[in-house]
Amino acid sequence: MDAQRQAQVITISSKRSPSRFRRVCVFCGSSPGKKTSYQLAAIQLGNELVERSIDLVYGGGSVGLMGLVSHAVHDGGRHVIGVIPRTLMRREITGDTVGEVRAVSGMHQRKAEMARQADAFIALPGGYGTLEELLEVITWAQLGIHDKPVGLLNVDGYYNSLLSFIDKAVDEGFIAAAARHIIISAQTAHELLSKLEV
Repeated sequence: MDAQRQAQVITISSKRSPSRFRRVCVFCGSSPGKKTSYQLAAIQLGNELVERSIDLVYGGGSVGLMGLVSHAVHDGGRHVIGVIPRTLMRREITGDTVGEVRAVSGMHQRKAEMARQADAFIALPGGYGTLEELLEVITWAQLGIHDKPVGLLNVDGYYNSLLSFIDKAVDEGFIAAAARHIIISAQTAHELLSKLEV
């Protein structure tokens, strides 16, 4: 390694103390969404994980936001574990796979393996699958099954309606006020990871 490159590495590594997270699980869409802001957020989240020396576990797809965040982390030199049901491999993996791919028998095994591998969870925008994965880890936290932080990357207010619904459920007595704080939300990857690290 030449001296200039070595100086860059030292400068980058001295910016931050090591993260308390070894690996973060990211839930997100297999679609890129209609707004470029969603795609940029996925890349920025991947870059933020790299900058903090955090590895990625995710749903294993190479398309949509999943593809963008996994490529950003992998291209940045961090380890990527993709966990994908065999039945979805044709639909969600196009071209070369990203990092280490673990094929599993079904969705339940996929979620269990991602949760086992992760020290924290982050949801980018996505659809039914993303929402289901997010709500499951929130429920597990509420029940004391895990104590890992759960983050919501609320890009352009994408999750405002969900957060309003949760606030309504608290007001109506279906969710305890203390459980409302399980979800940590922010509009940027940097802000969200900083909040999750506390």
